[in-house]
Amino acid sequence: MVALLQSLAGRKPTPPTLRYQSFLFPQFTTYPIKGNQIKLPKIGFVNINLHREIPEGFSIKGVRVVSRCRGTKWFVVITIQANVSIPDTPSFGRAVGIDLGLIDLVATSDGLTIPRPKFFVELQSKLKLLQRRASRKQKRSKNWEKEQVKVARLHHRIANTRKDFHLKTAHQLCDQADSIFVEDIDFRVMAKGFLGKHSLDAGFGQFRNLLKWVCGQRGKFFSVVDHRGTSKQCPSCGSEWNNNLSVRWHTCDECNYSNNRDVASAEVICNRGIEKYLSDYWGTETAY
Repeated sequence: MVALLQSLAGRKPTPPTLRYQSFLFPQFTTYPIKGNQIKLPKIGFVNINLHREIPEGFSIKGVRVVSRCRGTKWFVVITIQANVSIPDTPSFGRAVGIDLGLIDLVATSDGLTIPRPKFFVELQSKLKLLQRRASRKQKRSKNWEKEQVKVARLHHRIANTRKDFHLKTAHQLCDQADSIFVEDIDFRVMAKGFLGKHSLDAGFGQFRNLLKWVCGQRGKFFSVVDHRGTSKQCPSCGSEWNNNLSVRWHTCDECNYSNNRDVASAEVICNRGIEKYLSDYWGTETAY
């Protein structure tokens, strides 16, 4: 209908847009994968790059075809199912608390600090240039679509770089600890503040979710603790201090404990995590 109206108005019809980013095949009666191909209903065999083999004993329950970068990249997400029992992951070994921040993405109770990479900010000027070029093209034209693909691919690159760094950092933390505790912060609230762009660039929520997933895959214990007052409490004696965010070094007036502000906060998180775990499994009297 749009193309008809455009032709009557003397304008060149615009190409159709991709309405959906994914579509689902909910069930399969036979095993659809043969070599490096997958058979999709009503479509037939499609070549794929199979990242890993389907484990034995699992059946394919559904396949979702996902489009990225405005239809220039396609992915197949396979849902598998098996009747297995997943045991509860016990808490054992070394416990580590993790504080997330904008200066150091990760600060642990052991003193490890990992600086926050600026995934989006470093490529912001390039993204701005591509978006400016796209805005100067006639909307829905072929040249406009080419520029939109470039913009989408850069966004895709930024997201992949961020996720890769988060996964590697999560594995690094799991190499050093058996129990990991983080704060239960609602990062959506942080994203609405004046540092929202940097909070979204850091991807705190994605990192916490990936860390939880990696802990489950590697048999590590993961839990969240109350975030209130972690940066205002001394990890040594428990006294309160009210220095503002510009003070990056914690010095306690009561016990003379001194450490990096974020590391001290991570120690408080670790202490709360241990207390929470002990009180949940052995009772409050044992924990305190």
